[in-house]
Amino acid sequence: MKKQKLLNQAIFNLLFIFVCMLVIIPFVLVVSASLSSEKDIVEYGYQIIPKNLDLSAYRYIFKNPKSIINAYKITFLFSVIYTFLSTLLMSMLAHMLSKRNLKGKSFFAFYIYFTMLFSGGLVPTYILNTQMLHLDDTIWIYIVPSLITPWYVFLLRTFFQGIPYEINEAAVVDGANEYTIFLKIVLPLSKPALATVALFMFLGKWNDWYTSMLYINDESLISLQYLLQRIMQNIKLIQEASYDTSMLAETTEIPSETVRMAMAIVVAGPALVVFPFFQKYFVKGLTVGSVKG
Repeated sequence: MKKQKLLNQAIFNLLFIFVCMLVIIPFVLVVSASLSSEKDIVEYGYQIIPKNLDLSAYRYIFKNPKSIINAYKITFLFSVIYTFLSTLLMSMLAHMLSKRNLKGKSFFAFYIYFTMLFSGGLVPTYILNTQMLHLDDTIWIYIVPSLITPWYVFLLRTFFQGIPYEINEAAVVDGANEYTIFLKIVLPLSKPALATVALFMFLGKWNDWYTSMLYINDESLISLQYLLQRIMQNIKLIQEASYDTSMLAETTEIPSETVRMAMAIVVAGPALVVFPFFQKYFVKGLTVGSVKG
């Protein structure tokens, strides 16, 4: 019996090691490719250990470090502000919807759910943000339009409903008001759900390039992802111009594939730093609503 248990454990360990390798090896290949030369990628392909260490891709990306650093600061700033405000507002809304005695709760829930089915469309949204709210070319365009995400509101509501209602009743008997219950009881007991939602909101906003493309003309306010995308587009345009034989020698020296990999590392860096702080809440937060009783 003991041998069978050890064998099963060994099989499970090998299976998880195999799954981990499937996740880790592609990331290692991306790092290796970003540290390789374009010539080595063409000749030898992707390798776990670079054939020759070459930082030309990073040098090309950081050719103008001031713009990269500014884009980093802007992206980090609006991502943090957005994550905090969005998580706070959605948790307040979800707390309201989790109340048993809330009048019109079904109407409010359907009103929020309805926005998941239909949207105003790109043109009305653009007119609203630029002509009425005047958010274009301001940092608030990254923050205000998408503060509430219905899916996460319902996710938090499900978690809040799992908190014993007797705790709220006891707090009311002790003289606590709604603000005290929400801030001192509901939020501390909901760290797994809040951390999971905050992580997804941060990553989603960190990877936002579409907003910059539509609404930002001020170079000091463009996001990091949009800046790196423009760098990639510039490389592509230069390569397409290589039909001119006089430019061919120059264009073959411009990194392309290695720049893509270096851009992935530059963008993923902050996410890799943030994730460990949320890891202990992450699994529990993802299982919100899966088990009752």
